[in-house]
Amino acid sequence: MPRQKILEMSVDWLQILDPEGNVDEDLEPALDKETLEKFYRNMVLMRLFDDKALKLQRQGRMLTYGSCLGHEACQIGSVFAMRPEDWFFPYFRQHGAQIARGIPMKFIYMYWMGTEDANMGLAPPNFTVAIPVSTQILHAVGVAWAAKIKKQDIAAAVYFGDGATSEGDFHEGMNFAGVFKTPVVFLCENNQYAISLPREKQTASKTLAQKALAYGFDGIQVDGNDVLAVYSATKEALDKARSGGGPTFIEYFTYRLGAHTTSDDPTKYRENAEVEEWKKKDPVKRFRIYLEKKGIWSQGYEDNLIKECSDLIEKAVEEAEAYTPVVENMFRYVYEEMPPNLKEQMDELMSFIAKKKGE
Repeated sequence: MPRQKILEMSVDWLQILDPEGNVDEDLEPALDKETLEKFYRNMVLMRLFDDKALKLQRQGRMLTYGSCLGHEACQIGSVFAMRPEDWFFPYFRQHGAQIARGIPMKFIYMYWMGTEDANMGLAPPNFTVAIPVSTQILHAVGVAWAAKIKKQDIAAAVYFGDGATSEGDFHEGMNFAGVFKTPVVFLCENNQYAISLPREKQTASKTLAQKALAYGFDGIQVDGNDVLAVYSATKEALDKARSGGGPTFIEYFTYRLGAHTTSDDPTKYRENAEVEEWKKKDPVKRFRIYLEKKGIWSQGYEDNLIKECSDLIEKAVEEAEAYTPVVENMFRYVYEEMPPNLKEQMDELMSFIAKKKGE
């Protein structure tokens, strides 16, 4: 019996704004001047926030930190596609997305200074940062399933890096979402490296987006340095999820311009020429050129924006460093009701601290 082809699938690529700031007018989203300015303001704020965090870490005023340099379009474009009531699940490089979601910068700085109290500034539908790779994917799928059961008009958006696609939690979450058609959108920031491991050594797949096809739903690869493409693809996926169309996997094809974290040395595993080539695709510069062509951007506009953002950042740092962590909080918020063994540990520690203060 001759073989017959029973399935044929493909993955689309989306780019609206190219590295030179030229736009495909047929695909250009209808966004007003105010919204475009918000996009750019948040992208600039994100970049300045990141630069300040790196300086704080090098000065010993912050712990290990993962830079988000180069991810501005991925994060800002996607967040603006969400509704306030949609659930937001970040991973550890999502600083700009957190800012755009309205999370005060002082809490984000506090978190990376080692203060878990920063999470007290969060409230649903904003989830806490996931440091373990891919665990947040299961949480997002679970929330989306609950929303479907309750017939809530919301979606869950979960972020992760390309390295997460090698984890079991990723595949379990994708499979469950596909089977139950949960209203969740998987947002993969493919920045080409999982710490020092290049993407081609993680998977033989031509794209990461095609992994969705195995689980019965759509995957799309988007130019992750194009904020307009990111916004358009994410909005379409979220609208589809809320309307009962099930999940979507979006692969934001981008690049990590900095180190994996401040504990990493990327010169050991990638060439500088590669980094310089990706700098030509800078998402902030690309969008700035686009805005200039529209008559929105000028050097005076840029100077005022940088001063405004820098002042906000300095104030956030000042507030973060002025905060004194509450020791008991590391025990209070592990469980809804503190179990006896944890209370015993807390009482012992507080007694020890009180004795030390009395000496």
